[in-house]
Amino acid sequence: MRHSVGDLGESGLLKRIFPRLALPEGTIVGPGDDAAVLAAPGGQVVLTIDSLVENQDFRLTRPNGHVTSGFDVGWKAAAQNLSDINSMGARATSLVVSLTLPANTLVQWVEDLADGVVAAITQLGAVGCGVIGGDLGKGRDLAVTIAATGTLDGRRAILRSGANPGDTVAISGTLGRAAAGLSLMESHHLSTGLTPGLTSLVNAQRRPQPPLAAGPAAARAGASAMLDVSDGLFRDAGRIAIASSATIDVDGEVVRSFAVPLQEAADLLQADPLEWVISGGEDYGLLATFPLGNELPKGFRKIGTVSEGGSRVTFRGQDVVGGGWDHFANG
Repeated sequence: MRHSVGDLGESGLLKRIFPRLALPEGTIVGPGDDAAVLAAPGGQVVLTIDSLVENQDFRLTRPNGHVTSGFDVGWKAAAQNLSDINSMGARATSLVVSLTLPANTLVQWVEDLADGVVAAITQLGAVGCGVIGGDLGKGRDLAVTIAATGTLDGRRAILRSGANPGDTVAISGTLGRAAAGLSLMESHHLSTGLTPGLTSLVNAQRRPQPPLAAGPAAARAGASAMLDVSDGLFRDAGRIAIASSATIDVDGEVVRSFAVPLQEAADLLQADPLEWVISGGEDYGLLATFPLGNELPKGFRKIGTVSEGGSRVTFRGQDVVGGGWDHFANG
């Protein structure tokens, strides 16, 4: 029999979810009380929070027939928060998950969501991290909110405001793949008929792969500024430029190389693959600046330089205006 969350109620649902969660080391009080208690190694705690909301951040069914599983939503909700911790040069230590659910939501979907969160933690390499608690509530639409904590392991946090003229601009991870995957899911090319190459792009949107080892590595290598590319390369580069009162000069040829693996999808959808690269988000790679002469950590690739003043981004020598994702403008 397929139960809904309304059949089980809050207590019954929690009894199904708790055994799926592994508590991280350093948990003093876990799920079951009003709040969790954690040890704070190093005395500093990095904290972030993010949400995925049905019909805003995901759809249960896409135009091409793709059905969004609870596992996918759980994975992505965990990945985007782990990425935010990563972008500070920190290591994730715990997640707290809040779910808003219609009463007719299937229990299996919620169990799959819990499994997706745990799988993302494990497979993305967030060693020592786990789910320590959360909240359940009833609502019209599904919504998943995760708060994540992290530790700097004795290092300083890498902010957006530290870029200096002469710094190297570098990227770790991929650009444009998740955006291309989203375009495929929003098209009328059936998900069951996609080639392996196109399916890999859809998977990049479903289950992003933020490079979690890259954040601490960048901090150890002396990164001067950093953030994750969640809303598009140009928009996020602009955030570093504004915070650092500097100009980010993006190398056109290097950025164009990220568009080459997207050509099959671009041909099918009659789209410009470069647009996915420069404006698409949700690959959750890291954009960082490093002082001139510092060796780039493994996995980082130079894509530009920092120059004085302007608080702007240039591409092929031209100022960049707009681009990227804005929850309210694009929503």
